[in-house]
Amino acid sequence: MTIEEIFSKATANDVISELKSRRFIPQPDTEQAEKALNPKLHDINNPILRPDKRVKVDADNDADSAQKVITTDGEAVNFKTEKVARVALAIQNLIINRAVSFCFGNPPAYNATPVTDKEKMVVSALNKVLYDVKSNSLNRKIGRSIFGFKECAELWYTVDKPNKRYGFDSKFKLRCTLLSPAFGDTLYPYFDETGDMTAFSRDFSRKDDTGNGVNYFETYTATEHWLWKNGANGYEVVEGYPREIAIGKIPVVYGHQRKFETEDVDKLIDRLETLLSNFADTNDYHASPKIFVTGDIRGWAKKGESGSVIEGEDGATMQYVSWQSAPEAVKLEIETLLKMIYTITQTPDISFEAVKGLGAISGVALKLLFMDAHLKVQDKREIFDDYLQRRVNVILAFISKMNTSLESECETIEIEPEIVPYMLTNELDELNYWLTANGNKPVISQEESIEKAGISKDVTLTMQKIKEQTASENSFIIGEPQIEGDA
Repeated sequence: MTIEEIFSKATANDVISELKSRRFIPQPDTEQAEKALNPKLHDINNPILRPDKRVKVDADNDADSAQKVITTDGEAVNFKTEKVARVALAIQNLIINRAVSFCFGNPPAYNATPVTDKEKMVVSALNKVLYDVKSNSLNRKIGRSIFGFKECAELWYTVDKPNKRYGFDSKFKLRCTLLSPAFGDTLYPYFDETGDMTAFSRDFSRKDDTGNGVNYFETYTATEHWLWKNGANGYEVVEGYPREIAIGKIPVVYGHQRKFETEDVDKLIDRLETLLSNFADTNDYHASPKIFVTGDIRGWAKKGESGSVIEGEDGATMQYVSWQSAPEAVKLEIETLLKMIYTITQTPDISFEAVKGLGAISGVALKLLFMDAHLKVQDKREIFDDYLQRRVNVILAFISKMNTSLESECETIEIEPEIVPYMLTNELDELNYWLTANGNKPVISQEESIEKAGISKDVTLTMQKIKEQTASENSFIIGEPQIEGDA
């Protein structure tokens, strides 16, 4: 069904129902996502799935906390409730944070080869737009939303603000906002038979002046921006809508992945939390030494008494009760679970304990150490290559309308985004590599090296002083210098 056919339907409810029907991608379970990302919501903290323990007590010895329960046979039993250990781990957050850092720890490169002055203006304007919207932080937020909630979208729009920020006079400034299930938005991309997104909608709620929640449904097409408000008579178009879309494109960039980033290891993390919690309970009961006694003990040593003697009847024995093999089994399972969690999610273990023994290693060894994480970034390019390219196309469409003299260049110039995976490099090895490739000649100028060092507050002034000092050192005088006034 075409966009024109959708909006020709009889009622707003019919239009909205159709716009919701062609997602082709299951809606993300935000409850499941929030449960995974919030350790307080993990099963280990659920008192139904992991109830506290009832312990029988002597009411005379523990009268304050003792409670009485009537059993099925009518017998009264005194008990108290003992809190069980609940060890919740934020491993899902760690996995997602590491994935975001490796994908966008370095800002994406926007590769272009502008030839004419106008093409250079277009590239410069694009970079200024990305700088103004703080694209480095924006990319990380987008990655965190896609990894944690399966999807995210960014909406580009203009605000009236005359400026020369982009290298030309403009009446508008370009802005960007994120739309995500993490922020309460329900997203509805509408795909046609060929897989192209011909409309994008979102369902969201806002509070009115009285504090009551009001539902809205918003839709963007290549030509129009619609907004409906849900009232007593169903959805109705808000006054002032529809509005024209000037750029001739849907001003939305949408990205998604099929599964939550930690979906394959959530059960392993649950098991790890249960194991650690059970082990903590065991430690609470058995960490202190326990003595097993047979026979009658006639006298006990006093606390702190040195060289003490314990007296017992003939045949009486005493020995400490120790747990021989179980701790090793628990330790093995914990280590195995952690290893499998990191392996399945391609997350490098770069904790202090894991890397403290590595010492100084070469740049090649560092690349091998993080190879699995970089392979994961290559897999994520299936999402972000298209996403970033769509962003470039939308921004160029806006630039062509803000400066119509650049319209042709915005259509023809090729700008290709490239994700640059984060890598902790051995800078000396890297420098030697490029020096060898360059025939042991300098690879940067002296001024660039001063700027990169970051010590000088004024690079130009520093370079001027260095030139003066160099000229002074290279100058010499034959004979004694002549003093003015001597004859």
